[in-house]
Amino acid sequence: MRATGSELGPADERLTFTFEGETIGARAGETIAAALAAVDIRTLRITREGEQRGLYCGMGVCQECLVEVDGQPSVRACMTKVKAGSAILRNISPARLPRNRLPASGVPDIKLDPDVLVIGAGPAGLTAALAATCAGASVVIVDERPVAGGQYFKQPHAGLKSFADDPQFASGRALIGKVREAGIPIVDAMVANATLPLAITAVSGATRREFSPKRLVVATGAFERAHPVPGWTLPGVMTTGAAQTLLRSYRVLPGKRIAVAGNGPLNLQVALELARAGADVVAVLETAGAPGLGALAPLAVMALSAPGLLRQGASYLLELKRRNIPVHFGLCIDRISPGLVAGSGELSWQADAVCLGYGFLPSNEILRLLGCRHDYDPKRRHLVTVRDDDLRTTVPEVFAAGDCCGLGGAQAAMAEAVIAGTAAARSALNKANRSPPDDVQHARAGLKRHRRFQQALWTVFAPQAQRVTPVAEALLCRCEAVATEQVSDIIANGSGSIGSVKRQSRLGMGRCQGRYCIPEAVEQLCRVQGVTPEEYSFAAPRPPIRPVTLAVLQAHGNTSQENT
Repeated sequence: MRATGSELGPADERLTFTFEGETIGARAGETIAAALAAVDIRTLRITREGEQRGLYCGMGVCQECLVEVDGQPSVRACMTKVKAGSAILRNISPARLPRNRLPASGVPDIKLDPDVLVIGAGPAGLTAALAATCAGASVVIVDERPVAGGQYFKQPHAGLKSFADDPQFASGRALIGKVREAGIPIVDAMVANATLPLAITAVSGATRREFSPKRLVVATGAFERAHPVPGWTLPGVMTTGAAQTLLRSYRVLPGKRIAVAGNGPLNLQVALELARAGADVVAVLETAGAPGLGALAPLAVMALSAPGLLRQGASYLLELKRRNIPVHFGLCIDRISPGLVAGSGELSWQADAVCLGYGFLPSNEILRLLGCRHDYDPKRRHLVTVRDDDLRTTVPEVFAAGDCCGLGGAQAAMAEAVIAGTAAARSALNKANRSPPDDVQHARAGLKRHRRFQQALWTVFAPQAQRVTPVAEALLCRCEAVATEQVSDIIANGSGSIGSVKRQSRLGMGRCQGRYCIPEAVEQLCRVQGVTPEEYSFAAPRPPIRPVTLAVLQAHGNTSQENT
């Protein structure tokens, strides 16, 4: 449903399309997922097991929101803008063959060879591109999302006029404007493969782009960590980020009564934004304990490092209290029942939507595919990219910045991007021996400050209510419907590697390519073995990085190939 005060207005271009034969009104610029959510349609696809699935991640990672558009199956509803007159159907697995074919001449190629290629158009990617351009390099950005800004600087999509501005919108718009003014092209395409010597393949529809840059900056951000509990695959259960995207980019609420649960200040922000937009937020569940005397020291560090951010976080809690929205500290959702009853222990809440935000994982697939070394951080429970002071990885041509390397927040990501973008440009132009400019020195100082803030922040938000091991019937692998019990049995019977678990269960072999289930299974496997995970505990990355059509994969020739 539409957020309060943002119904279709005269400034918005209206259109209609059909979904399962029903005519739906929408606004130009909306994604299919947003347009359907606005009219309370939640089920977008049916699995081969007959289960209903809907929007989950909201950023093109999970592949749960697949629909059929004008005869083309397996279209990501969260990443595809709705078009006037389109006929959209639920995606039924196995998908029907598409009625359209690509031309017999094959998929057209576009070849580009900039000095620096930046992958990602979020805070880090945009900032790195500007820094590299200022250092004299030719730069191209590639990003799969329809609008630049990434998950942090979510922008209202083109054609949607009825939006109230706020500082986060404004900061993102200003950064995107600087990139446009600098003449840096942003290519709307999905990276499918990356090889050495540097060759990056990106696809957009029937167009394949081949990049051969001198240097690469990876700034692909992060995606939300899975929270496998019974019911987490039900339509209406989504990540906190997906709910925020619906609201901030399209002024669409994920439901009327909403429960928000997870760990970290983003959940407080999103809960408050949903309430301001007219939703009834029935509860906020935070796994960290309520701040007490033990939080005074880290709070002091936060106040010295970034007082504005600390004040902002405190204001979230105060306004939630004024709005009588209960914030339960030290609680973790352990089940979600049909009808969306979210539960924690003996407590439960009835809701139309349940938003889960239990942390993030780096989107490091490209870095790992290129052979960049990673270490495992047991405290943050994810892989961290090994980089030098200039943020060059162990592959000399590859630099990396932001949350794809290890989580640190948007401000740290932008500081890293100045360093990485400048260093990549100077390396590409053989200027490595010159002293770094003042903005790099300033970025290094800022980075130290932001890292101190983040360390203190996550001391305050250290989980008190640890999530229990997923119960037997909870699906660990959403795509292939592999239950926790099945994985536990395979591990108990002596499987010594994640590869062995995959072969015996199909875990991680679905469309999300293991992004949600593999980290959970690795932790379970290593816990049984009594070891700490390392880079090679995880499944090896394989191209394509995202699912693509066979037509894109085939070599050029005269053979026509249907999509699959």
